[in-house]
Amino acid sequence: MSADAGAPAAARVRALAISSGGGHWVQLLRVLPALADCDLALASVREAYRHDAGPRRFYVVRDATRWNPFGVAALVFDVLRVMLRERPQLVISTGAAPGCLAIALGRLLGARTIWLDSMANVERLSLSGRLVRPFCGLWLTQWPQLAKPRGPEFAGRVL
Repeated sequence: MSADAGAPAAARVRALAISSGGGHWVQLLRVLPALADCDLALASVREAYRHDAGPRRFYVVRDATRWNPFGVAALVFDVLRVMLRERPQLVISTGAAPGCLAIALGRLLGARTIWLDSMANVERLSLSGRLVRPFCGLWLTQWPQLAKPRGPEFAGRVL
């Protein structure tokens, strides 16, 4: 991720930052400065977030929960469409379902992956965070008491 920001987009790391809405999106926006040297695309569940992307590429994907299997299936296709179009070398997410799927698909497609569990998960890791663990290159929590020797790691908070 230390590519030259002035380099052509093709020479920079292609990254996808993806999350569901609300607090997940706010937290994802807070980590974008760390990706300033990347050729960055963003994805989330609300068209209204497009203005947050500025000049970057932005994709809208469906939102889904584990209680809606048809919604999850549709979300898989949405995320796969974004992944195949962007071909990211790095996928980062703050959750929930869209990020979980993007991390898993990203790893399967050879991307480096970073999961930053939501700040809202004070007492235990999110279900998405627990499910995505096998696909994470870097697995982070925002609460020091949730860090474990085998992960997730605590490296600070974004809010």
